[in-house]
Amino acid sequence: MLAFIFPGQGSQYPGMGQQIVEAFDEARQVFDEADEALGFSLSQLCFKGSKEDLSLTENTQPAILTTSIALYRVLESMGKRPDFVAGHSLGEYSALVAAGSLSFSDAVRLVRERGRLMQMAVPVGEGAMSAILGLQLNEVKEICQQAAQGEVVSPANVNSPAQIVIAGHQEAVARADILAQKCGAKRVLPLAVSAPFHCELMKPAEIGLAKLLRQTNLDNLAFPLVNNVEAQVVTSGEEARNGLIKQVSSAVLWTSCVQVLVEAGVSKFVEVGPGKILSGLVKKIIPSVETTTIENLEQLKSYV
Repeated sequence: MLAFIFPGQGSQYPGMGQQIVEAFDEARQVFDEADEALGFSLSQLCFKGSKEDLSLTENTQPAILTTSIALYRVLESMGKRPDFVAGHSLGEYSALVAAGSLSFSDAVRLVRERGRLMQMAVPVGEGAMSAILGLQLNEVKEICQQAAQGEVVSPANVNSPAQIVIAGHQEAVARADILAQKCGAKRVLPLAVSAPFHCELMKPAEIGLAKLLRQTNLDNLAFPLVNNVEAQVVTSGEEARNGLIKQVSSAVLWTSCVQVLVEAGVSKFVEVGPGKILSGLVKKIIPSVETTTIENLEQLKSYV
């Protein structure tokens, strides 16, 4: 069986999507719809914008979503459909658009606001994130508990068995970094992010986004999703909505998502969207599966 997986923040780069828009009407229509829904030219931001502008969270999220769905629409027009979908954080919105649960125009407006709310939730400089390599999840949880000292620090992205991102107050994350090194982490990498995503500090963003999501129509899915927040198979619009709400301040359980997909019979993963981060993580989680990345015209043509 086949799963289409959709990337999240960090996969963006200037020029993404331009090749496929020039080659396929289906892709151009997606970017046109995004421009209309947002009231500004996301197309120009993706194709000609600076790396700095594209890295602003409220721009990054709709840009990655739009590029991913443009690629998906081309695949769909060629008869390529998955058995399952999943997405990393923001990518879950792309997965739900692909599954027919969420309209693209609603999704692109939602993730623009999601980015803005997440950025506003914590003043710049008060939060931080770090990637811890080479320790198990139970070890990282214990380190976070010791490092908290009344502040927030917790696992935010369980990306692979040996790569776990933590998030929280800047000082608490710094204490956790030191403890992780003492506990034998291979590497501890502070991340250049604008806010501490997927932790308790994102609660204000979750509350704001929940109001919008409850006003948005989510249909039942054409094919099942494995969600981030519980790594569970989701088929109803209501389950999908609840997952998107909880996801804002909860950890992304990507390792478990991949394991659940493989247990369900998936042996091929196709990453649809900019970058190849997820394909690399999938290989680290289950080395035996087949992975393909589709982010440009050459890869698209070779796949179909």
